[in-house]
Amino acid sequence: MSTGKTIEDARKDAGFQTLSTRLAYSNPWTALREDIIVHPNGKQGLYGIVERGEFVVILPLHADGKVTLIQQFRYPVGERLMELPMGMWETKENVDPVELALGELREETGLRAGEMIHVGTMYQGAGYSNQKGHVFLARNLTRGEVELEATEEDITSHDMTLEAFETMIREGELKCMVSLAAFALIRAKGLI
Repeated sequence: MSTGKTIEDARKDAGFQTLSTRLAYSNPWTALREDIIVHPNGKQGLYGIVERGEFVVILPLHADGKVTLIQQFRYPVGERLMELPMGMWETKENVDPVELALGELREETGLRAGEMIHVGTMYQGAGYSNQKGHVFLARNLTRGEVELEATEEDITSHDMTLEAFETMIREGELKCMVSLAAFALIRAKGLI
């Protein structure tokens, strides 16, 4: 939080009280916590909170105006989705977001960015998760070899015009909420 307060301090300031918390499940990528709380109006409730590390999402913009998307099978929804390159490093803690963005871009697309612009931050699903994401615009790109992890071997990389990308959005072909939000933020800031 930019104010220097902890999340728990912010909850108290907003009138919430945490009565108990317990870890329900944990693996290297995700933890599920259950908090029993008292709302500001005095009513008791509970929150199931998905805890995940910070992630990055990158819009690679080539000198010719094309963008690069990836496509991969997303097991939870049973579909191959087109999306912007993104990810997190579950094996490293306190990773610099720029380092993470450069690494994910290289791993998933083979692209190396000469310029990585931090556009802003967002929460992936603030109603159920604490996962925070960093949005980047990558420019001055050169292509190298992809460095896919074993679990990412189905990822394919696709260059397309910005117009084709926006057509995918209008026609509902881009279903990744994070990609849509990142594009909207980059566009709203006038960077593309």
